[in-house]
Amino acid sequence: MSPVDPALPAFARARLFPWLASAPFVLWPSYVLSQGEVRWEMITAMVLVPALAFTRRKLFTGLFPLALVAFLYDTMRFVKNVGLTPERVHLCDLREAEIALFGVAVGDGPMGTLHDAIQARPSLALDALCAIPYGTYIYVVIGAAVFLYGRDFHRLQRFAWTFLLLNIAGFLTYHLYPAAPPWYFHAHGCVVDLAARASAGPNLARVDALMGVEYFRGFYGRSNDIFGAVPSLHVAYPALVAVETWPYLSVPKRVVAVAYAALMCVAAVYLDHHWVIDVLVGLGYTAALMWLLRRLFRPPPGSP
Repeated sequence: MSPVDPALPAFARARLFPWLASAPFVLWPSYVLSQGEVRWEMITAMVLVPALAFTRRKLFTGLFPLALVAFLYDTMRFVKNVGLTPERVHLCDLREAEIALFGVAVGDGPMGTLHDAIQARPSLALDALCAIPYGTYIYVVIGAAVFLYGRDFHRLQRFAWTFLLLNIAGFLTYHLYPAAPPWYFHAHGCVVDLAARASAGPNLARVDALMGVEYFRGFYGRSNDIFGAVPSLHVAYPALVAVETWPYLSVPKRVVAVAYAALMCVAAVYLDHHWVIDVLVGLGYTAALMWLLRRLFRPPPGSP
């Protein structure tokens, strides 16, 4: 076992921390596998998480909140319909609000949403472009965490705990204010069916067909939160990455970080996954939680 770094927070210096912190990532995959659900990421977690916990405690502590998000997301299957009824799901009322705020003319018909106009004129090139942030954001978050680990462990902790709280806030909102995404309206109209299956939407389905691999169908088809359009966590993640890595990025890398975050905002709407309202609420959640965590995680003197 590696020596305990005195720079670690008190909870991470406890002798039992590696055992307790890694237990969920062994017990949960074991349960999933016992149910006949064989997934490579579960097997990887069973091996990698305890190995990091006992041999690289500082790195494990920094990444621990991110790992908790993955654990919580997968276990949400047990509570996905808690508090949900067809009457409580916001669908066409949310669409009407979207039209009132951001409505556009769609052909010769009545005012519609940006999504209506986009879906009427699909573009495979734009499908592929917008699929880039949607297919890579998890790797970008992990990459940002590893990047910060090598430069500023305090900032890594703040980044990781903000990420965890963003997801918890999002998960709670999904049940307090369940909202259907645009793709659901285009597939089902104003009828709320709690048994409906999750979908990657038509745009990402075309990208899957282009690649010859059902990457997006497999990823988004497992979603536990079909009625979790508000807030858009997709736009929250790259915004958080850009802000927390900013002091350590060169000018060209800052341009890339901002462009990536902006493209995610465009993609969330273009791919029919989120209303513009969802995007704005997601950015609002990010700003609020970054403000909070910056007060909870006071930087050491001389930190950027």
